[in-house]
Amino acid sequence: MFLDYKPTMLLNAVHMEFSPRYHHTADMLLDEQMIIEAAKQNPEHFGPLYDKYYKQIFGYVYQRMECKDTAFDLTAQVFLKALTNIERYEYKGVPFASWLYRIAHSEVMQLFRNQKNLRTVNADISDLRNICEEVEEEYMEQYKGILMSVIKDLPENDLQLVELRFFEKRPFKEIAEILNLTETNAKVKLYRILDRVKKTLTKTSKKNGN
Repeated sequence: MFLDYKPTMLLNAVHMEFSPRYHHTADMLLDEQMIIEAAKQNPEHFGPLYDKYYKQIFGYVYQRMECKDTAFDLTAQVFLKALTNIERYEYKGVPFASWLYRIAHSEVMQLFRNQKNLRTVNADISDLRNICEEVEEEYMEQYKGILMSVIKDLPENDLQLVELRFFEKRPFKEIAEILNLTETNAKVKLYRILDRVKKTLTKTSKKNGN
């Protein structure tokens, strides 16, 4: 059963670099929709969707917790729910991954509600550099702790927005679909978060005489 698959290679591939595979052409979306419709008729056709998106969804889940086994179990649960509810899926002009992320988001949030101390924020230097670049600040080692502190103190919804944009490299259209926002609202919310980050980094830079 494909839902029991646990590729060990993923353990060293949690952070995913920006890649064209995250963006689908009209033809790619059409091809994917044909697979989805086939899966609605026969669950055996769900396999290609699982193979295509397992790594992304596992990365999303694992990046938010410390335990690999829990991440594996939760990812399996995400795909099981997707398979079980595939008939309810409605195409909205974005890749199927967006629907999987919505399910994953819900499952992760439920887990955090049940185990309040489980939530973690994992970011590598490239993630933090991307944030600095967005606010037009050159990344410095001293910013690492500050950025992580600011990110960890964000309300859960804002934290999800930052993670999806900078850690997952998702386009705003997909972020809006995942978090049930309008695309404009997602952009406005992120702008406000980055404005706070910018002010914090500027204050730190001035304090250190840079």
